[in-house]
Amino acid sequence: MFNYALRRILYSVPIAVGVSLVCFLLLHIAPGDPIDAIAPESASPQLLAELRAAYGFDRSLPVQYFSWLSNVIVGDFGTSIMTGRPVLGELANAVVNTLLLSGGAVLVGFVFGLLLGTIAGYTAGSPADRAATAFAVAGISVPNYWLGLVLVVIFAVNQDWLPAMGMGQGAPFLSWANLRHFVLPVIALSVIPAGIIARSVRGTVAEVRKQEFVQTLHAKGLSPFRVFIHVMKNSAPALLAVMGLQLGYLMGGSILVETVFSWPGTGFLLNTAIFTRDLPLLQGTILILSMFFVVINLVVDLAQALFDPRIERN
Repeated sequence: MFNYALRRILYSVPIAVGVSLVCFLLLHIAPGDPIDAIAPESASPQLLAELRAAYGFDRSLPVQYFSWLSNVIVGDFGTSIMTGRPVLGELANAVVNTLLLSGGAVLVGFVFGLLLGTIAGYTAGSPADRAATAFAVAGISVPNYWLGLVLVVIFAVNQDWLPAMGMGQGAPFLSWANLRHFVLPVIALSVIPAGIIARSVRGTVAEVRKQEFVQTLHAKGLSPFRVFIHVMKNSAPALLAVMGLQLGYLMGGSILVETVFSWPGTGFLLNTAIFTRDLPLLQGTILILSMFFVVINLVVDLAQALFDPRIERN
């Protein structure tokens, strides 16, 4: 297991470098000049040149990339063009806020998706299976930002039961005054992962239950609960892959939900950086979100090997 883990970690290094290169190049070849966002309209060519030199935009792209990458490795993501503060400081609070929101969405989406998918897989063809499948299809089909707007109209505007924006502050974190800010964005963000996980769990569980070893377990007289444990254990590698991808989606795909609810996370920060053309902040945010995908995939690969030793031998 140690050799497999070391091999997977080494494989992740060139992937991380490639992600950083793509992130850097895509932003630099995009139209527009980030200096225009902070320079006055009457700025002289000399002032524009000084600003570009101050932010390093006057150097060639290879030099800019290696300079940026070497700084990132030691934790220096540069300085935000709009705020003048270090990008790492801007990202720290946003990442924590997104982790809080994603954690709630993970809890709701994974639990409901796993529960509905398991019920559907064990009752294939029944009304319960059809109801769970209908929910999964609806969850996958509904855009989360549209659902967020609908929730705001119903529960914040019409009924005034829950707040429409922000994440609360001042009161203890676990108090209802703060937790009520989580309800609507967590629901909006968790519906799509819940639907995808329910569909995947349903198919995987139904397929595993048809295998011969399950019939053998029944023939040996094992209790239904112990058979259930064996079915879920054999379904775990495929389910972990799906859940890992959805966890990455929750971290990187929350930009629209965070914008709808004015949630001060990485998605909201990314949206702000796009519209203000804040290149250092934009690069840092995209890189952090991309690294989440790389790390999550690595953790999922290692977890799959723990559940299925055949993966390690491959």
